[in-house]
Formats: sequence, C-alpha cells, structure tokens
Amino acid sequence: MPAADAKPRLHLHLPRPLLLLLIPFLSLLLLYTYSSSSPPPPPVAFAVPLSPTPPSPHIRMRRAGFRSYEDYLRHQLNKTLDPRLRRVWATRDWHRKVDAFARAFAALRDDDGGLLSNASRALCVGARLGQEVAALRLVGVRDAVGIDLAPAPPLVVRGDFHAQPFANDTFDFEFSNVFDHALYPDRFVAEIERTLRPGGVAVLHVAVHRRGDKYSANDLLDVQGLVGLFRRSDVIRISKVDAFGLDTEVILRKKRSSP
Repeated sequence: MPAADAKPRLHLHLPRPLLLLLIPFLSLLLLYTYSSSSPPPPPVAFAVPLSPTPPSPHIRMRRAGFRSYEDYLRHQLNKTLDPRLRRVWATRDWHRKVDAFARAFAALRDDDGGLLSNASRALCVGARLGQEVAALRLVGVRDAVGIDLAPAPPLVVRGDFHAQPFANDTFDFEFSNVFDHALYPDRFVAEIERTLRPGGVAVLHVAVHRRGDKYSANDLLDVQGLVGLFRRSDVIRISKVDAFGLDTEVILRKKRSSP
C-alpha cells in the first residue's frame, strides 16, 4: 500500500503529431539564444583556396572571394540564422513543407526498390529547422536526424556537410536539397558516400540550369555534374520534380563493395 503522504505523479503523454507541431516553435525560442551567444562552427580540417576550382565542367563555382573558410561559414549562417526567415520556416512554411516532404518520402518508402523503410537510419543534410526530419518521422522513419551549421533541437544537430560528424557507414538513407550551398561539391558528395552504408540510398533535389540565391556557392549546369561526383554509387533514377524551386531528383545507391 502506498504511503499516506505519497505525492501523485503527473504523467504527460502528448501524441506525436502534436509534438511535431510544437517543434518549430521551440526552435524559434532556441534561435535567439543561439544566434546571440554561439560563434560559427569551427572550420573543418582542410585548407581552402580563395577561388574554389570547379570539380566538373558542369558545375560553375561562385567566385565570392571568401578570404577563409570561416568567411564562407559566416556567409551561410547569415541565411540560416536570419530571424525573419526562421520565423517563416517555423510558421507558414512548416506544415506546407512537412506535408510535401512526407508525400515524397512515403512514395520512396512504398517503392518496390527498397529505397527507404521504417527501419532505415536516415540523415537530412542541410536541414535548417528540420522539416525534412519531421516528415520522415511522420511517415514512420523514427531514426532520422538532420545536420546544419546551426542546430535546431530536437530534430537537427550541429554539423558541417563538408565534414559530417558521423562515422563511416552510419546511415541507410540520406536526403539533401542544399547541394548548391556546397563550396566544395566533391567533398559534399564524398561525405554522403562515406557515411552511407553499403547499399544505402542518397536522394538529392537540385536545380539544373537555374541560378540559385545569393547564398548559393555553385550552379549546376547539367545533372551529370552531380552524378559524376558519386564515385562509389550507382544511379537508380533521375526524374523531374517540383520541389520548392528545385526541379530534378537524383536517386543513387552506394555500391555494396568497392572496386
């Protein structure tokens, strides 16, 4: 029998859809603390030339004249931490994008090719507030996380896509729609291939023949410029999509054994 003076415990159980609704608002609260107190992420451990050399004739690099890699990071964070954009991403954009990503991921999950399953360990590269991560969890892929220069807990951890903070062969599935923000497209792709498990799937949404915004570090002139960077993967398919200004979906599978 419980003691007479025992205090009742309050158990608060919130349904998962409600938790997903609360996440963007929590991220907004964290934004102001992070943007005012946190320095840019430390630079990755490689030397950066002042004018990045295009890794392919099908990729045009933006000659922005960054004096250092830290300059590039600060430039990217100007967008990532912009309070006006963060409010838009967390409010009117949130449901629209989560719903659209959820439809896209559900189609991949239901594909007969085994592209994505509820048991997949998934990563979203350049996830901002984590709309893509929320969508993956919504369709049943619970082991999903995002990385971005600025974290957005609990969906997105801090990380640089030129040097992902994960071990080799970690993920079954990786998604990204920020290829144009890569200062080093070849390193961006190499990190996806490094952290994908053999047989893992990468899905990228890109814009072809279309100039990005002022934060884009490269322009993709032909989809083969992207495909040619994947040295350890096979193309599954390339198709047209309508994905928030991006027009092409590229799906690749990492080879199960290296040549």
